[in-house]
Amino acid sequence: MSTSTPADAAKPPVKLLFEPIRVGRYDLPHRIVMAPLTRSRARQPGNVPTALNACYYAQRASAAFIVSEATQVSMQGQGYAWTPGIHSREQVEGWRLVTDAVHEEGGRIFLQLWHVGRISHPALQPDCMLPVAPSAVKPAGEAFIENERGEGELVPFVTPRALQIEEMPYLVRQYFRGARNAMAAGFDGVEIHAANGYLLEQFICSSTNKRTDEYGGPVENRARLLLEAVATVTEVWGKDRVGVRLSPLSAFNDISDDDPETTFGTIAGMLNDEDLAYLHVVNPATAALEKGEEPDARAANMLRLMRERYRGRLILAGGFDRDTAEAWLRQGKADLIAFGRKFIANPDLPERFRLGAPLNRDDPTTYYGGGAKGYTDYPTLAQERGEQPKPCVDDRWR
Repeated sequence: MSTSTPADAAKPPVKLLFEPIRVGRYDLPHRIVMAPLTRSRARQPGNVPTALNACYYAQRASAAFIVSEATQVSMQGQGYAWTPGIHSREQVEGWRLVTDAVHEEGGRIFLQLWHVGRISHPALQPDCMLPVAPSAVKPAGEAFIENERGEGELVPFVTPRALQIEEMPYLVRQYFRGARNAMAAGFDGVEIHAANGYLLEQFICSSTNKRTDEYGGPVENRARLLLEAVATVTEVWGKDRVGVRLSPLSAFNDISDDDPETTFGTIAGMLNDEDLAYLHVVNPATAALEKGEEPDARAANMLRLMRERYRGRLILAGGFDRDTAEAWLRQGKADLIAFGRKFIANPDLPERFRLGAPLNRDDPTTYYGGGAKGYTDYPTLAQERGEQPKPCVDDRWR
Protein backbone atom coordinates (compact mmCIF):
# COMPACT_ATOMS: atom_id res chain seq x y z
CA MET A 1 0.00 0.00 0.00
CA SER A 2 2.79 2.45 0.85
CA THR A 3 5.17 1.34 -1.89
CA SER A 4 6.49 4.33 -3.81
CA THR A 5 6.32 4.61 -7.58
CA PRO A 6 9.89 5.09 -8.87
CA ALA A 7 8.73 6.91 -12.00
CA ASP A 8 7.85 9.88 -9.81
CA ALA A 9 11.35 10.20 -8.37
CA ALA A 10 13.84 13.01 -9.13
CA LYS A 11 11.57 15.10 -11.32
CA PRO A 12 12.37 18.72 -12.17
CA PRO A 13 10.50 21.44 -10.27
CA VAL A 14 7.11 22.68 -11.40
CA LYS A 15 6.02 26.31 -11.45
CA LEU A 16 2.38 26.97 -12.34
CA LEU A 17 0.99 24.34 -9.94
CA PHE A 18 2.46 26.41 -7.13
CA GLU A 19 1.44 29.87 -8.27
CA PRO A 20 -1.09 31.48 -5.89
CA ILE A 21 -4.57 32.08 -7.24
CA ARG A 22 -7.78 33.74 -6.06
CA VAL A 23 -10.92 31.57 -6.24
CA GLY A 24 -14.11 33.31 -5.18
CA ARG A 25 -13.33 35.11 -1.95
CA TYR A 26 -10.27 33.00 -1.14
CA ASP A 27 -6.59 33.53 -1.90
CA LEU A 28 -5.12 30.07 -2.38
CA PRO A 29 -1.40 29.25 -2.04
CA HIS A 30 -1.28 26.90 -5.05
CA ARG A 31 -3.53 25.10 -7.56
CA ILE A 32 -3.67 21.50 -6.30
CA VAL A 33 -7.24 20.74 -5.21
CA MET A 34 -8.37 17.57 -3.41
CA ALA A 35 -11.22 16.08 -5.43
CA PRO A 36 -14.36 14.63 -3.80
CA LEU A 37 -13.87 10.96 -2.93
CA THR A 38 -16.58 8.63 -1.63
CA ARG A 39 -15.04 6.48 1.13
CA SER A 40 -18.16 5.07 2.91
CA ARG A 41 -16.88 5.48 6.46
CA ALA A 42 -19.64 7.43 8.20
CA ARG A 43 -20.70 6.21 11.64
CA GLN A 44 -23.84 4.09 11.86
CA PRO A 45 -26.64 4.52 12.52
CA GLY A 46 -27.22 8.00 11.17
CA ASN A 47 -24.45 8.42 8.54
CA VAL A 48 -22.53 10.70 10.90
CA PRO A 49 -18.92 11.86 10.34
CA THR A 50 -16.52 10.98 13.15
CA ALA A 51 -13.04 11.89 14.34
CA LEU A 52 -11.61 9.23 12.02
CA ASN A 53 -12.98 11.30 9.13
CA ALA A 54 -11.61 14.44 10.76
CA CYS A 55 -8.16 12.86 10.93
CA TYR A 56 -8.32 11.83 7.26
CA TYR A 57 -9.23 15.30 6.03
CA ALA A 58 -6.83 17.10 8.39
CA GLN A 59 -3.97 14.99 7.03
CA ARG A 60 -4.78 16.39 3.57
CA ALA A 61 -5.24 20.03 4.60
CA SER A 62 -2.26 21.16 2.51
CA ALA A 63 -4.48 21.01 -0.59
CA ALA A 64 -5.33 24.42 -2.03
CA PHE A 65 -8.75 23.45 -0.78
CA ILE A 66 -10.55 20.18 -0.18
CA VAL A 67 -13.85 19.23 -1.75
CA SER A 68 -15.44 16.80 0.67
CA GLU A 69 -16.79 13.41 -0.29
CA ALA A 70 -20.26 13.63 -1.79
CA THR A 71 -22.74 14.21 1.04
CA GLN A 72 -26.45 13.53 0.73
CA VAL A 73 -28.76 16.49 1.29
CA SER A 74 -31.58 14.23 2.54
CA MET A 75 -32.36 10.62 3.35
CA GLN A 76 -33.95 10.44 -0.10
CA GLY A 77 -30.66 11.57 -1.62
CA GLN A 78 -28.59 8.62 -0.37
CA GLY A 79 -27.36 6.04 -2.87
CA TYR A 80 -24.58 4.08 -1.17
CA ALA A 81 -24.07 2.42 2.20
CA TRP A 82 -22.28 4.37 4.93
CA THR A 83 -22.00 7.72 3.14
CA PRO A 84 -22.35 10.88 5.25
CA GLY A 85 -25.30 13.24 5.23
CA ILE A 86 -25.84 16.91 5.99
CA HIS A 87 -29.51 16.83 6.96
CA SER A 88 -29.48 16.02 10.70
CA ARG A 89 -28.18 17.76 13.80
CA GLU A 90 -25.82 14.86 14.54
CA GLN A 91 -24.36 15.04 11.04
CA VAL A 92 -23.76 18.76 11.36
CA GLU A 93 -21.97 18.22 14.66
CA GLY A 94 -19.94 15.37 13.16
CA TRP A 95 -18.90 17.52 10.22
CA ARG A 96 -17.88 20.24 12.68
CA LEU A 97 -15.19 17.84 13.93
CA VAL A 98 -13.91 17.65 10.35
CA THR A 99 -13.93 21.36 9.56
CA ASP A 100 -12.34 22.26 12.89
CA ALA A 101 -9.56 19.73 12.28
CA VAL A 102 -8.91 21.01 8.73
CA HIS A 103 -8.89 24.63 9.86
CA GLU A 104 -6.53 23.82 12.72
CA GLU A 105 -4.08 22.57 10.08
CA GLY A 106 -4.49 25.75 8.04
CA GLY A 107 -6.66 24.25 5.30
CA ARG A 108 -9.98 25.04 3.63
CA ILE A 109 -12.79 22.63 2.85
CA PHE A 110 -15.95 22.83 0.73
CA LEU A 111 -18.86 20.42 1.20
CA GLN A 112 -20.17 18.64 -1.91
CA LEU A 113 -24.00 18.68 -1.89
CA TRP A 114 -25.38 15.43 -3.33
CA HIS A 115 -28.65 13.84 -4.33
CA VAL A 116 -28.23 10.55 -6.19
CA GLY A 117 -31.72 10.36 -7.71
CA ARG A 118 -32.20 6.97 -9.37
CA ILE A 119 -28.74 5.65 -8.38
CA SER A 120 -30.12 4.18 -5.18
CA HIS A 121 -32.23 1.31 -3.89
CA PRO A 122 -35.29 0.98 -1.61
CA ALA A 123 -32.97 -0.47 1.08
CA LEU A 124 -31.37 2.99 1.32
CA GLN A 125 -34.57 5.04 1.09
CA PRO A 126 -36.94 6.22 3.84
CA ASP A 127 -39.59 3.55 4.46
CA CYS A 128 -38.08 1.45 1.63
CA MET A 129 -39.65 3.75 -0.97
CA LEU A 130 -38.55 3.80 -4.59
CA PRO A 131 -35.70 6.12 -5.56
CA VAL A 132 -36.78 9.23 -7.45
CA ALA A 133 -35.69 10.50 -10.86
CA PRO A 134 -36.83 12.90 -13.57
CA SER A 135 -38.33 9.92 -15.44
CA ALA A 136 -38.96 6.25 -14.68
CA VAL A 137 -35.86 4.99 -16.50
CA LYS A 138 -34.03 2.12 -14.81
CA PRO A 139 -30.24 2.36 -14.77
CA ALA A 140 -28.02 -0.56 -15.64
CA GLY A 141 -25.78 -1.75 -12.83
CA GLU A 142 -25.96 -2.40 -9.12
CA ALA A 143 -26.50 -0.44 -5.91
CA PHE A 144 -24.17 -0.77 -2.91
CA ILE A 145 -26.29 -1.38 0.19
CA GLU A 146 -25.84 -2.70 3.72
CA ASN A 147 -27.40 -6.14 4.06
CA GLU A 148 -29.04 -7.72 7.12
CA ARG A 149 -25.65 -8.94 8.33
CA GLY A 150 -24.28 -5.40 8.34
CA GLU A 151 -22.10 -6.10 5.33
CA GLY A 152 -21.81 -4.22 2.04
CA GLU A 153 -23.63 -5.92 -0.81
CA LEU A 154 -24.27 -5.17 -4.49
CA VAL A 155 -27.90 -5.55 -5.62
CA PRO A 156 -29.54 -4.67 -8.97
CA PHE A 157 -30.94 -1.19 -9.42
CA VAL A 158 -34.72 -0.81 -9.56
CA THR A 159 -36.90 1.34 -11.79
CA PRO A 160 -37.20 4.72 -10.07
CA ARG A 161 -40.35 6.75 -9.53
CA ALA A 162 -40.74 9.79 -11.78
CA LEU A 163 -40.93 12.99 -9.76
CA GLN A 164 -44.13 15.00 -9.92
CA ILE A 165 -43.97 18.68 -10.81
CA GLU A 166 -45.32 19.52 -7.35
CA GLU A 167 -42.23 17.93 -5.76
CA MET A 168 -39.70 20.26 -7.37
CA PRO A 169 -39.83 22.95 -4.68
CA TYR A 170 -39.22 20.21 -2.10
CA LEU A 171 -36.09 19.09 -3.97
CA VAL A 172 -34.80 22.65 -4.08
CA ARG A 173 -35.51 22.96 -0.38
CA GLN A 174 -33.26 19.94 0.26
CA TYR A 175 -30.36 21.80 -1.32
CA PHE A 176 -31.19 24.92 0.70
CA ARG A 177 -31.19 22.95 3.95
CA GLY A 178 -27.95 21.19 3.02
CA ALA A 179 -26.28 24.52 2.25
CA ARG A 180 -27.49 26.06 5.50
CA ASN A 181 -26.34 23.04 7.50
CA ALA A 182 -22.95 23.12 5.78
CA MET A 183 -22.51 26.69 6.97
CA ALA A 184 -23.49 25.66 10.50
CA ALA A 185 -20.90 22.86 10.30
CA GLY A 186 -18.11 25.35 9.58
CA PHE A 187 -17.35 24.69 5.91
CA ASP A 188 -15.68 27.35 3.78
CA GLY A 189 -18.07 26.88 0.87
CA VAL A 190 -20.09 24.28 -1.01
CA GLU A 191 -19.99 22.49 -4.35
CA ILE A 192 -23.21 21.41 -6.07
CA HIS A 193 -22.80 17.91 -7.48
CA ALA A 194 -24.32 17.93 -10.98
CA ALA A 195 -22.08 15.19 -12.40
CA ASN A 196 -21.51 11.42 -12.54
CA GLY A 197 -25.06 10.43 -13.43
CA TYR A 198 -26.71 11.63 -10.21
CA LEU A 199 -29.98 13.54 -9.84
CA LEU A 200 -29.06 16.92 -11.33
CA GLU A 201 -27.31 15.32 -14.29
CA GLN A 202 -30.27 12.97 -14.72
CA PHE A 203 -32.34 16.09 -15.35
CA ILE A 204 -29.66 17.53 -17.64
CA CYS A 205 -29.20 14.50 -19.94
CA SER A 206 -31.66 13.35 -22.57
CA SER A 207 -31.23 9.61 -21.84
CA THR A 208 -32.68 10.02 -18.35
CA ASN A 209 -35.01 13.00 -18.78
CA LYS A 210 -38.11 12.17 -20.82
CA ARG A 211 -40.28 14.87 -19.26
CA THR A 212 -42.64 17.08 -21.26
CA ASP A 213 -43.15 19.79 -18.62
CA GLU A 214 -40.95 22.80 -17.86
CA TYR A 215 -38.20 20.49 -16.54
CA GLY A 216 -37.87 18.52 -19.79
CA GLY A 217 -37.31 19.06 -23.49
CA PRO A 218 -34.91 21.85 -24.47
CA VAL A 219 -31.66 22.20 -22.55
CA GLU A 220 -32.88 25.36 -20.82
CA ASN A 221 -35.64 23.29 -19.22
CA ARG A 222 -33.42 20.32 -18.42
CA ALA A 223 -30.99 22.68 -16.65
CA ARG A 224 -33.78 24.33 -14.68
CA LEU A 225 -33.39 22.25 -11.50
CA LEU A 226 -29.62 22.83 -11.45
CA LEU A 227 -30.11 26.58 -11.77
CA GLU A 228 -32.76 26.53 -9.05
CA ALA A 229 -30.32 24.66 -6.81
CA VAL A 230 -27.66 27.26 -7.61
CA ALA A 231 -30.06 30.07 -6.75
CA THR A 232 -31.07 28.62 -3.39
CA VAL A 233 -27.53 27.66 -2.39
CA THR A 234 -26.12 31.09 -3.28
CA GLU A 235 -28.91 32.62 -1.22
CA VAL A 236 -27.20 31.00 1.76
CA TRP A 237 -23.54 31.32 0.81
CA GLY A 238 -23.26 34.13 -1.71
CA LYS A 239 -21.91 33.39 -5.17
CA ASP A 240 -18.23 33.59 -4.29
CA ARG A 241 -18.27 30.48 -2.07
CA VAL A 242 -20.23 28.16 -4.38
CA GLY A 243 -18.96 25.87 -7.14
CA VAL A 244 -20.64 23.37 -9.48
CA ARG A 245 -19.33 20.04 -10.77
CA LEU A 246 -20.19 18.71 -14.25
CA SER A 247 -19.04 15.60 -16.15
CA PRO A 248 -19.60 16.15 -19.90
CA LEU A 249 -19.24 13.03 -22.07
CA SER A 250 -19.14 10.73 -19.05
CA ALA A 251 -21.20 7.53 -19.26
CA PHE A 252 -20.81 6.79 -15.53
CA ASN A 253 -24.01 5.45 -13.95
CA ASP A 254 -25.49 4.64 -17.37
CA ILE A 255 -26.10 8.19 -18.58
CA SER A 256 -25.73 9.90 -21.94
CA ASP A 257 -26.99 12.85 -23.93
CA ASP A 258 -28.05 13.12 -27.57
CA ASP A 259 -26.10 16.35 -28.11
CA PRO A 260 -23.64 16.85 -25.25
CA GLU A 261 -21.79 19.70 -26.94
CA THR A 262 -24.95 21.81 -27.10
CA THR A 263 -26.18 20.66 -23.68
CA PHE A 264 -23.00 21.22 -21.69
CA GLY A 265 -21.86 24.22 -23.71
CA THR A 266 -25.17 25.92 -22.97
CA ILE A 267 -25.01 25.04 -19.28
CA ALA A 268 -21.42 26.24 -18.98
CA GLY A 269 -22.56 29.58 -20.39
CA MET A 270 -25.50 29.72 -17.97
CA LEU A 271 -23.17 29.05 -15.03
CA ASN A 272 -20.73 31.66 -16.31
CA ASP A 273 -23.53 34.21 -15.97
CA GLU A 274 -23.98 33.17 -12.32
CA ASP A 275 -20.47 34.47 -11.42
CA LEU A 276 -19.73 31.52 -9.12
CA ALA A 277 -16.44 30.75 -7.38
CA TYR A 278 -15.62 28.03 -9.89
CA LEU A 279 -16.77 25.34 -12.29
CA HIS A 280 -15.34 21.87 -11.61
CA VAL A 281 -15.29 19.58 -14.66
CA VAL A 282 -14.57 15.86 -14.72
CA ASN A 283 -12.02 15.59 -17.51
CA PRO A 284 -13.54 13.88 -20.58
CA ALA A 285 -9.99 12.90 -21.56
CA THR A 286 -9.27 11.03 -18.31
CA ALA A 287 -8.78 7.62 -19.96
CA ALA A 288 -6.43 9.03 -22.59
CA LEU A 289 -4.32 10.85 -20.02
CA GLU A 290 -4.00 7.74 -17.89
CA LYS A 291 -2.70 5.86 -20.95
CA GLY A 292 -0.28 8.66 -21.84
CA GLU A 293 -2.23 9.47 -25.00
CA GLU A 294 -3.57 12.68 -26.47
CA PRO A 295 -7.32 13.34 -25.99
CA ASP A 296 -9.51 12.20 -28.86
CA ALA A 297 -11.15 14.88 -31.01
CA ARG A 298 -14.47 14.88 -29.18
CA ALA A 299 -12.92 15.14 -25.73
CA ALA A 300 -10.56 17.89 -26.91
CA ASN A 301 -13.47 19.80 -28.41
CA MET A 302 -15.49 19.51 -25.20
CA LEU A 303 -12.56 20.77 -23.16
CA ARG A 304 -12.21 23.78 -25.47
CA LEU A 305 -15.94 24.40 -25.24
CA MET A 306 -15.93 24.40 -21.43
CA ARG A 307 -12.98 26.77 -21.38
CA GLU A 308 -14.59 29.13 -23.89
CA ARG A 309 -18.09 29.18 -22.39
CA TYR A 310 -17.05 29.35 -18.74
CA ARG A 311 -14.71 32.30 -18.25
CA GLY A 312 -14.39 32.08 -14.47
CA ARG A 313 -12.13 29.76 -12.50
CA LEU A 314 -12.10 26.30 -14.08
CA ILE A 315 -10.99 23.17 -12.22
CA LEU A 316 -10.30 19.95 -14.13
CA ALA A 317 -10.17 16.53 -12.46
CA GLY A 318 -9.23 13.13 -13.79
CA GLY A 319 -6.17 11.33 -15.10
CA PHE A 320 -3.52 13.89 -14.16
CA ASP A 321 -0.07 13.38 -12.76
CA ARG A 322 2.24 16.19 -11.68
CA ASP A 323 3.66 16.85 -15.14
CA THR A 324 0.43 16.69 -17.15
CA ALA A 325 -1.21 19.00 -14.59
CA GLU A 326 1.60 21.51 -15.02
CA ALA A 327 1.40 21.22 -18.81
CA TRP A 328 -2.36 21.74 -18.97
CA LEU A 329 -2.11 24.78 -16.72
CA ARG A 330 0.63 26.15 -18.94
CA GLN A 331 -1.59 25.61 -21.99
CA GLY A 332 -4.43 27.51 -20.32
CA LYS A 333 -6.82 24.56 -20.32
CA ALA A 334 -7.65 25.03 -16.61
CA ASP A 335 -6.87 27.26 -13.65
CA LEU A 336 -6.60 24.51 -11.03
CA ILE A 337 -6.25 20.72 -11.12
CA ALA A 338 -8.05 18.36 -8.76
CA PHE A 339 -6.54 15.03 -7.72
CA GLY A 340 -8.44 12.12 -6.21
CA ARG A 341 -6.71 8.76 -5.90
CA LYS A 342 -3.29 10.38 -5.55
CA PHE A 343 -4.59 12.23 -2.48
CA ILE A 344 -5.92 8.95 -1.05
CA ALA A 345 -2.42 7.49 -0.88
CA ASN A 346 -0.45 10.72 -0.41
CA PRO A 347 -1.84 12.99 2.30
CA ASP A 348 1.05 15.40 1.63
CA LEU A 349 0.60 15.36 -2.15
CA PRO A 350 1.47 19.06 -2.72
CA GLU A 351 4.78 18.60 -0.89
CA ARG A 352 5.59 15.46 -2.89
CA PHE A 353 4.80 17.32 -6.12
CA ARG A 354 6.90 20.29 -5.05
CA LEU A 355 9.93 18.11 -4.38
CA GLY A 356 9.37 15.65 -7.21
CA ALA A 357 9.29 12.93 -4.54
CA PRO A 358 8.01 9.37 -5.12
CA LEU A 359 4.31 8.71 -4.59
CA ASN A 360 2.70 6.00 -2.48
CA ARG A 361 0.50 3.53 -4.36
CA ASP A 362 -3.16 3.47 -3.38
CA ASP A 363 -4.90 0.23 -2.36
CA PRO A 364 -8.28 -0.08 -4.16
CA THR A 365 -9.42 -2.85 -1.81
CA THR A 366 -9.68 -0.27 0.99
CA TYR A 367 -11.46 2.50 -0.93
CA TYR A 368 -14.93 1.85 0.54
CA GLY A 369 -15.90 1.00 4.09
CA GLY A 370 -13.69 -0.19 6.92
CA GLY A 371 -11.59 1.82 9.33
CA ALA A 372 -8.15 3.38 9.41
CA LYS A 373 -6.49 0.87 7.09
CA GLY A 374 -6.13 2.42 3.66
CA TYR A 375 -7.64 5.64 5.03
CA THR A 376 -5.47 7.38 7.61
CA ASP A 377 -2.39 5.12 7.59
CA TYR A 378 -0.68 6.24 4.38
CA PRO A 379 2.69 7.79 5.37
CA THR A 380 3.84 11.31 4.66
CA LEU A 381 7.38 12.15 3.62
CA ALA A 382 8.01 13.33 7.18
CA GLN A 383 6.93 9.96 8.55
CA GLU A 384 9.14 8.19 6.03
CA ARG A 385 12.02 10.21 7.50
CA GLY A 386 11.15 8.87 10.94
CA GLU A 387 8.95 11.63 12.35
CA GLN A 388 5.96 10.59 14.42
CA PRO A 389 2.50 11.33 12.96
CA LYS A 390 0.34 13.90 14.69
CA PRO A 391 -2.29 12.09 16.79
CA CYS A 392 -5.89 12.33 15.64
CA VAL A 393 -8.54 14.08 17.71
CA ASP A 394 -10.57 12.08 20.22
CA ASP A 395 -13.65 10.47 18.76
CA ARG A 396 -16.55 11.93 20.75
CA TRP A 397 -18.96 10.09 18.46
CA ARG A 398 -17.77 6.54 18.93
